[in-house]
Amino acid sequence: MSGSLLVLAEGDIPARAQMGASLGFHIIFACFGIAFPTVVLIAHWLGIRRGDQVALVLAQRWSRVAAVIFAVGAVSGTVLSYELGLLWPGLMGRYGSAFGIPFAIEGIWFFVEAIFTAIYLYGWGRLPPWLHWWSGTPMVIAGLLGALAVVAANSWMNQPSGFTLQDGRVASVDPWAVIFNRATPFETPHMILAAYMVVGFVVAGVYAVGLLRGRWDRYHRLGFLVPFWVGAVCAPLQVLMGDVLARAVAHQQPIKFAAMELVADTQRGVTEWLGGIYWNGEVYFGVGIPYLDSLLVGFSPNTEVIGWNSVPPQLRPPLPNLLHLSFDGMVAIGTALMVLGAWQAWVWKFRREVLSTWWFLVPAALAGAASIVAMELGWLTTEVGRQPWVVYGLLLTRDAVTPAGGVPVTLAATIVVYGVLTATSIGVPWLMGRRWQTRDAARTGADSVQTPYGPPPARAEESRA
Repeated sequence: MSGSLLVLAEGDIPARAQMGASLGFHIIFACFGIAFPTVVLIAHWLGIRRGDQVALVLAQRWSRVAAVIFAVGAVSGTVLSYELGLLWPGLMGRYGSAFGIPFAIEGIWFFVEAIFTAIYLYGWGRLPPWLHWWSGTPMVIAGLLGALAVVAANSWMNQPSGFTLQDGRVASVDPWAVIFNRATPFETPHMILAAYMVVGFVVAGVYAVGLLRGRWDRYHRLGFLVPFWVGAVCAPLQVLMGDVLARAVAHQQPIKFAAMELVADTQRGVTEWLGGIYWNGEVYFGVGIPYLDSLLVGFSPNTEVIGWNSVPPQLRPPLPNLLHLSFDGMVAIGTALMVLGAWQAWVWKFRREVLSTWWFLVPAALAGAASIVAMELGWLTTEVGRQPWVVYGLLLTRDAVTPAGGVPVTLAATIVVYGVLTATSIGVPWLMGRRWQTRDAARTGADSVQTPYGPPPARAEESRA
C-alpha cells in the first residue's frame, strides 16, 4: 500500500489530479459568469416591461448572488492561471506564445464583465430603469466572448493551428488561426449551451424546492419559470449541437471517438452501444443497436469508423470504459433534461401554469445537480479522450508536466482552498436567502414587495401620508 502511494506521489498523477480538480471546480463558476447575467436581465426586462415588481426584486437579488459567485470564480480562475505555468512548463515553454493568446483575450473580457457587474449592482435605485438594464448588457456580451476565448484555448489543444515551428520553438503566430481553429466552431457553442443549462436548471431548482414546500406565491413561481425556460430552451439545442460535435470528433480525433464508442477495430456497419463495458474484445452489459454508430458518423450504415487498434497502445486514450460511460451519461442526462423541459412546455401551452405534481417538481429540483454532472462528464470525456496528448499530435502529456517534486503538497493545499470557496459560494447565498425570507415574512400589504426603483417601504408610507 505504501509503495503504491509512493508511485502515485512521484509520478505525474498529482499534477494531473490538481489540474483536473481545479478545472472541474472552476468550470461551474465559469458557467455562472457566462449565463447568469442573461437570466438576471430577463427577469429585469420582464419587471420593467410589464411593471412587475416581483420580477424586479428577483433580478435585484439574483444580481447580488451573481456578484458573490463571480468573486469566488475569480479566485479559482487565478489558481488555474498559476497552475498552467507551474505544473505544465513543457506546454507553456514550447507553445505558450500561441496557447496564451486566447487566455490574454479572456482576461480583457473578464475585467469588462467585472467593471459592468459593479456598475449594474450600484445602479439599483440610482439609475433610470432602462438605462440600468442597458448597463447590464455588457456583462452578457463579455461573458459570451470570454467563453469563446477560453474554449478556443482548449479547442487549440485538440486541433493546434496558427503557428510555425523552428528548432522546436514557435517562430510565428497567426492569432486568428489560433482562436478559430477547426474545433472552435463546435466546442464553443457546446460549452455556452452547457453553461446556460447549468445556470438555468440550478437556479430553477432552488425555487422548485420552495414549490415542493408549498410556497406557491408569485415570487417562487416566477423565480422558477424564468431560469427553467432558459435551461429548457437550451436543452434540445444542446442535444443537436452534441450530435454535430461528436461527428466532428469522429473526423478530427478518430481514436478519441473510438474510445468513446468502444470501437476496437476499424470496420463498417458499427454497432452503437448504450452503456456496457469492454473486456477482452467484447462488450458486456450494454444495449447494442446494429449499424447505428456508422449511421451517426457518416449518415450511412456502411460508413467506416476507425478503431483504436489503428495506433500503437501508447498513443491510445486510457480507460475507454470510463470515456464511454461518461459520454453515455452526459447524453442520457441531456436527453432527460430536454424531456423535462418539453413536459412543462406542453402544460404551459394549454394551461399556462407550473406543473404542481410531485413527479415533475422533484426532477426539476434535481435538474441543476444533474446538469452539473452532465457538464463534468463532458469535460472528462474531452480531456481524458485527448490523452496521451496535451497538444494533439504534437506534445505528449508526459513531456509537458513538471518534473518537480512537492506537487502532492500543492494538491492538498488546493483541495483545502476549494473547500473554503465551496462553503463560501453555497453559504453566503444561503444566508442571503434566509435574510430575504425573514424580511418578506415581516412585510404585509403594500409592503410585501420592496420596489427596487422606489423608496424603501417605510419611506413610501411616509410619502403617502
